[in-house]
Amino acid sequence: MTEFVLHRSAAPSTPEQRAEILANPVFGHYFVDHQVIADHDESEGWVNPRIEAMGTWQMHPASAGFHYGQEIFEGLKAYRHDDGSVWLFRPEANAARFVRSAERLCMPRLPEEAFVDAVRKLVAVDSEWVPDGEGEQSLYIRPFMIASEPYLGVRPASGYTFSIIASPVGAYYDEPVTLWLTPNYTRAAPGGTGEAKCGGNYAASLAAAAEAEAEGCGQVLWTDGAERKYIEECGTMNFMYITADGELVTPELNGSILPGITRDSLLKLAPQHDLKPVEAQISVDELFDGVASGRIVEALACGTAAVVTPIVGFKAPGGIHHVVGDGTPGERTRALRTHLVDIQYGRAEDAFGWTQRVV
Repeated sequence: MTEFVLHRSAAPSTPEQRAEILANPVFGHYFVDHQVIADHDESEGWVNPRIEAMGTWQMHPASAGFHYGQEIFEGLKAYRHDDGSVWLFRPEANAARFVRSAERLCMPRLPEEAFVDAVRKLVAVDSEWVPDGEGEQSLYIRPFMIASEPYLGVRPASGYTFSIIASPVGAYYDEPVTLWLTPNYTRAAPGGTGEAKCGGNYAASLAAAAEAEAEGCGQVLWTDGAERKYIEECGTMNFMYITADGELVTPELNGSILPGITRDSLLKLAPQHDLKPVEAQISVDELFDGVASGRIVEALACGTAAVVTPIVGFKAPGGIHHVVGDGTPGERTRALRTHLVDIQYGRAEDAFGWTQRVV
């Protein structure tokens, strides 16, 4: 792929308009002045990579992505440090996962170096949109790819569009959550698309999220699609818990669970908090018995948007309600969250080389 060519917006936002938005950046509501776009043709490969003014697209109503679901995406953030510089957190990991998602959905491979280069260029062009770090504000970056060939028929498309858009954001969840163990829905099944980051996974989660809300819970707790007895994920996030004897436990990756970058980061940080990282198959009974007995003392969910969200309870059909610990966010959960966020905002040593400066 050739270099992304910059075509600057002829009507960018004014400093006053940006300041008003950045004073209260509602998650996913406002967008920066530019977007990345590149097209893929099966005979020519990736063509016309460019950065241009943010605006609407024109796509044929028969575009394959609308009808057959060939769509994938990523989510990462840019952070402004106290000295005014702007940094990314592990973009190469997002690039690698984007490739794996594309392969699962029979979509073309975007070179990982092109993915990272495009992210860096967009952030550099619109760096004034990156908020100050106060209140954990950041610039949320959404790379995605969609099948754009107009046709009706079940086969991989011959044309695709890759794009990156970005939105200044505040905190996604600002309160601890209680999870609802849904009896009616599963997120993924063996051989399905659970480990790919594709839109269909999220569309299929909405009914369960509504069910959880009706039960007074902030998110859903997913079990496996085969036996409905093993914990997989928590809503749109990976799931973890901490034991009384110092283990940080998370469901092992099995093809149905998204390999979260925040999940991986917390597992690597765990030893610095005297926690042993453990990836294992976890049954519902083991989880609930552990909470009831006091063996499980803290629980948390993690992801790029939410960072780390404390879990303070679990509900299930039949009036089951287990409270984790004393029902408040745990000390080690708070410490892990603070450590990760401090690395992202440049307040703590980046011993793993996860961050990279853009401007």
